[in-house]
Amino acid sequence: MIRLATVSPCYNEEEVLDSSAERLTELFQKMIAAGKITSDSKMVFVNDGSTDHTWDIINRLHDSNSLVRGIDLAHNSGHQNAIMAGMMTAKEWADAVITIDADLQDDLDALEKMVDYCNEGYDIVYGVKVSRKADPLLKRFSAETFYKLQSSMGVKSVFNHADFRLMSKRALDMLQGYGERNLYLRGLIPMIGLKSTTVDDVIKERKAGKSKYSLKKMLNLALDGITSFSVRPIYGIIYLGLFSILISLVIGVYVVHALFCGTAVPGWSSLMLSVWFTGGMIMIAIGMVGIYIGKIYMEVKNRPLYNIKEVLD
Repeated sequence: MIRLATVSPCYNEEEVLDSSAERLTELFQKMIAAGKITSDSKMVFVNDGSTDHTWDIINRLHDSNSLVRGIDLAHNSGHQNAIMAGMMTAKEWADAVITIDADLQDDLDALEKMVDYCNEGYDIVYGVKVSRKADPLLKRFSAETFYKLQSSMGVKSVFNHADFRLMSKRALDMLQGYGERNLYLRGLIPMIGLKSTTVDDVIKERKAGKSKYSLKKMLNLALDGITSFSVRPIYGIIYLGLFSILISLVIGVYVVHALFCGTAVPGWSSLMLSVWFTGGMIMIAIGMVGIYIGKIYMEVKNRPLYNIKEVLD
């Protein structure tokens, strides 16, 4: 039997909070009755700078439901940082923490299986999406493409796993030792190395509201996932540069041949092709190196990942 805490980051989730708290309460009571978790287990909602009534609802739920706890961040810190804030706070209240989005699209049956594995001695249990029919086609395609790209770049991660996972207090203590500012938990947690397993996660339709994870946010997360754990893009730039030089040599041979054969035409096509191609390679190289320098800049400043304004406990 473990003392469990679930952590749910919330950004403008007023439409789903009451329903989600009710469903989680039913699940908690079921697991308490079955002797899987202790009666002082908690569900923690992290308000990530919401502009609606999310924090007011969390306060009301805390007053009426003994299982509910709340964390109010001072400003919007981002999904990954909100999860980290919730985990690092909740680990002082629990033996194991499960992170699950507030919309509860993840499979609650899988959550119960995570608890079973934790009781068997597993420190980390990943929820792996076996069905994404509830996600839009573009999101499914882009997500699976990214996981494959990430793997090819040498990033160690679990295929089709997002941020639905269980971590023991021991694993969370180890995670706290990683002082990175650019958080990408899906790549960071597998590096811990403790005993782990997976459970199937069937994604369900959202009950209400809209996903706050926009295309821009997903692209930024994907970029962080690659540049925070792999230097292969830099090597890719080197190979592109070598290829650019090869193209330039071929164009040089063509120009010399045209001069000797008298077929040279005083035109701009070959020149413009060379200029634009080389210029493009230079811009890509500068941009990619700039991303890594920017990450070094953020790490060196060592600013806090989040600021907690209030904790309901």
